[in-house]
Amino acid sequence: MAKGDPEKPKGKMTAYAFFVQTCREEHKKKNAEVPVNFAEFSKMCSERWKTMPRKEKSKFDEMAKADKVSYDREMKDYGPAKGGKKEKDPNALKRPLSGFFLFCSEFRPKIKSTNPGISIGDVAKNKAAKLKEKYEKDVACQSFRKKVEEEDEEEEEEEEEEEEDE
Repeated sequence: MAKGDPEKPKGKMTAYAFFVQTCREEHKKKNAEVPVNFAEFSKMCSERWKTMPRKEKSKFDEMAKADKVSYDREMKDYGPAKGGKKEKDPNALKRPLSGFFLFCSEFRPKIKSTNPGISIGDVAKNKAAKLKEKYEKDVACQSFRKKVEEEDEEEEEEEEEEEEDE
């Protein structure tokens, strides 16, 4: 199943895209039986495009301008996309605050009281740094607990093996 509207006009082509298209046609005429290596073909086209004089590029620029005009005309005839943006219900419940916003609402007054002239951005940076510090502590605690639990499990397994050996 294809995404998007099949009736929608194709995008407009650039001057370089027209140039590559003509290069591909030339290559097919000269070497019809030889398959095209995309990477090499792209490098060759880009080198030719870079060294091409302005006069020759102007032909492709004109093609691109004409394509843009036709694309704009088609888009005007096409009209706006169906569906659009849904109306927001003014009585709908608000989403719950994220963890960071809950953290911020708790610590904002404390930071403002200690630094009365601090800007909003600096408050946010300060809170983010504190939250990161708290997060790193929590991660360290969790990893320590995990390590202790693993050691305890190993000790229990060793004790069970010793009991089985006896």
